[in-house]
Amino acid sequence: MNYRHAFHAGNHADVLKHVVLLALCDALTRKPAPCFALDTHAGRGLYALDADAAQRTGEAGDGVARLLAAPAGDPAIARYLDAVAACRAAHGAHAYPGSPWLLAHALRADDRIACCELRPEEAAALKANFRDDPRVSVHRRDGYAALKALLPPHAGSQRYARGLVLIDPPYEAQLAEFDAALAALREGLTRWPQACYALWYPIKRRRALQPFYRRAAALPAQSTLRVELLVRPDDSPLRMNGSGLLLLDPPYGLQATLASALPPLAAALAAVPAPAPRLDWLKGAG
Repeated sequence: MNYRHAFHAGNHADVLKHVVLLALCDALTRKPAPCFALDTHAGRGLYALDADAAQRTGEAGDGVARLLAAPAGDPAIARYLDAVAACRAAHGAHAYPGSPWLLAHALRADDRIACCELRPEEAAALKANFRDDPRVSVHRRDGYAALKALLPPHAGSQRYARGLVLIDPPYEAQLAEFDAALAALREGLTRWPQACYALWYPIKRRRALQPFYRRAAALPAQSTLRVELLVRPDDSPLRMNGSGLLLLDPPYGLQATLASALPPLAAALAAVPAPAPRLDWLKGAG
């Protein structure tokens, strides 16, 4: 693997993913029972946007920086920006939270979080970033294999009836990565069907994703919500023109939250005229 998320932290795909992730966490924590979250491809969990890697690509300038410069009034977007502000208050003016940090920020004292990262240096940084948080366990291992090893979750006598699994692979294998991701979702749904599963994916050309959509709709989930945001026309296979998430068995009410957030997100992040965001059900009706 050559992928380093430090080069892409805070870009438009991160913004979408993290707005959705916080909305999922808030929906889960509305009920008092403790929950469990698994982040299968966690990275280091915390990034510096003034570091060389981020400066070299400048992707955050077309992502989180656009929202910070002109905040939208939508509650889900405000929630995200508040989390970024909290991260910067704790770690410096140029810090940016990865998904492990956001999970730790949004979940409660009796919730538990497992984060998997395969690269040794990234896993070491992840462990250092959360060494003082007893809720977070860091596993240096393949994220796909972790679904079999860590699900269904339990800690001693505590078993978790509710939770979230975030699958956010680097897609170095291009379209072949979808095969592994769909197999992992099927494994997870078999082992822990009570959870919500969120799979992030890049979009180059939407039409190339049609087989993926069909196969995702056939997974043994009761409902599957598709969330997509493009920042450019999907007319080039050489660049990421947008991204999406499949949400399998999402919490009640999440569709309404995202329906409010997507239009202002698209308006803020699209550098040129782009297709409208997409929010629809591949399966079920929520």
